[in-house]
Amino acid sequence: MTSTVPFKSPLLARFAGLDGMRAIAVVLVVVYHLFPPAMLPGGFVGVDVFFVISGFLITSLLLREHTATGRIALGRFWQRRARRLLPALAVVVAVCSAVAWVVGGDVLVDLDAQVLAAATFSYNWVSIAGGGGYFAAATPELFRNFWSLAVEEQFYLLWPVVFPLFLLLPRTWARIAAAFALAAASAVGMGVIVGSGGDLTRAYFGTDTHAFGLLIGVGLAFLLAPLFTEARPRWVHSPTARRLAEAAGIAALAGLVAVTALPLGGSVAAFPGALLTASLLSAVAIVAGVWPGSRFGRAIDVRPLRWIGDRSYGIYLWHWPLLVLAVAAFAPGATVATAPVWIGMGVLAATAAASALSFRFVETPVRRLGLRASARALVARLHGGPRARLRTLGVALAGALVLAGTGAALAAAPEESSAEAAVAAGRAALEEARRNAPPAPVSPDAGPEHEVADAATGVTGDRISAVGDSVMLASAGGLLEELPGIEVDAAVSRSMWAGPGIVDDLAAAGRLRPYVVVALGTNGAIDRDSLERIAATVGPKRGLVLVNAYAPRDWIPGVNADLAAFAEHRTNVAVADWSGAIAAHTDLLAGDQIHPGSAGGRIFADTVAAAVDTLAHKRRAAAELFVQLQQVQLKQVQLGADR
Repeated sequence: MTSTVPFKSPLLARFAGLDGMRAIAVVLVVVYHLFPPAMLPGGFVGVDVFFVISGFLITSLLLREHTATGRIALGRFWQRRARRLLPALAVVVAVCSAVAWVVGGDVLVDLDAQVLAAATFSYNWVSIAGGGGYFAAATPELFRNFWSLAVEEQFYLLWPVVFPLFLLLPRTWARIAAAFALAAASAVGMGVIVGSGGDLTRAYFGTDTHAFGLLIGVGLAFLLAPLFTEARPRWVHSPTARRLAEAAGIAALAGLVAVTALPLGGSVAAFPGALLTASLLSAVAIVAGVWPGSRFGRAIDVRPLRWIGDRSYGIYLWHWPLLVLAVAAFAPGATVATAPVWIGMGVLAATAAASALSFRFVETPVRRLGLRASARALVARLHGGPRARLRTLGVALAGALVLAGTGAALAAAPEESSAEAAVAAGRAALEEARRNAPPAPVSPDAGPEHEVADAATGVTGDRISAVGDSVMLASAGGLLEELPGIEVDAAVSRSMWAGPGIVDDLAAAGRLRPYVVVALGTNGAIDRDSLERIAATVGPKRGLVLVNAYAPRDWIPGVNADLAAFAEHRTNVAVADWSGAIAAHTDLLAGDQIHPGSAGGRIFADTVAAAVDTLAHKRRAAAELFVQLQQVQLKQVQLGADR
């Protein structure tokens, strides 16, 4: 768009710079997902760039229609949105569901619920209601990225209905203020939830708490509307104003890149701080792009970015499910957060191809002709030449196969992942053992004579207290089988930070047994102070076994090194090498490559039992030395008395 374009309507149909901004937004998100975490740790703010663009564009279109006709044709508006969004969405869901059926395993978990949520534009609220919890990170949903589409689609449904109420406000400034006030309220809502320690998923996925980008775009459309009329102020065309707009646009893009380079955590500084900052920077960039005469919009609408921008919707749809499927099929030992670079590159190529094909053969025909006319055109090709007929039949056959695969996938979709099933089985075994034989308190005394007995006959389960996370919980059946009478206190999502409190409680209740097993290394880095506090409570009269960790997480090597270093110079501390024991048997782990099934649980139990026995021998040697020293001292005392 340039200032020389004639104004045939009060508002221009196309805005310079929006395709480039769409391209930038989708590149940020795709790079964040495909090449984590180093390249763009804050790349998820690209979603908020999309939100601002959507709010601005939809409101501008509504303003144009109202100015031209005096009314808003809701049916036609929603029909255009449906033509634009639904065909590509349906193709992605059908194709990826069929491929998921071929891949099998955890990618099918809750697929039926996911498809229903996508079809009803409620994916974000379904995710909130179901809880994004612990297992969601290890076994990601196939269509999890649809949460943001749900937010936008809810906006498309509600905003045209609310829009006339804004027009009742007599002044443009009042409309702008109302939009920005609602945006501020949305951002404050997110900040209150996050700041009070509430559910981050609720804050991030909620339409009410994540609508500020859309509302900033709404306010921006009201603010800029006078620029696109014949009555716009003359100063808008001044070289100074144009240069200021261009400089602001460049600075805004630089600031946006800086935000994406920050390692954003789960604090108010990020939610909504970074998201709100990215939204405001996007608004500034849009202003610079659409400013009459500005070269900024044309600069970021260069052909490669415009190509990406035109296909940004398809790119966003395809990239995440293709990543989940690729990891499950070709790198089962990894997660989407630890996928190798070659997986990311392959998914990037597949995403580009799939989105290009979708744009050309699905999105564009339906948007131009409508669904019915597109279907009639496809049928008409059956009456063409042999090649056209053959291609049409091939498309029909491929479509039938995809639909059949989708149906099979929905029918086969399990309600829980293999990791959840493994943990549930361990929990059930533990509950049954507690019902049948509640563990009796055991005296914490463990003198030298006990150490000799433990080393001679092996440490029995009734002399062991075990504290752990979901890996130990999944292994509970194996522990109870290998070490009958063992007391297991294990739960999902525990880290070493929780260890001291649990061990202190056991000691205070007189239930801390002579050998204490702690397996809390899976869910985060080790805090040495926590280890020191656990060891202090265990004391010198008991033995402490630290179980190292195995998981496709970047902190695991550091955890295992810290545990080994802590145990190295302590006579009453040993390490159970679960990582080494299971590394050659990863087929016995669940799909998340973390939680053991029944056979893997027995390996976990064997590893723990061996470490406890080794520690018992080590302590027996120390006890025997202690007894010998006492005997020597006694003889010396007797010799002194004889003299």
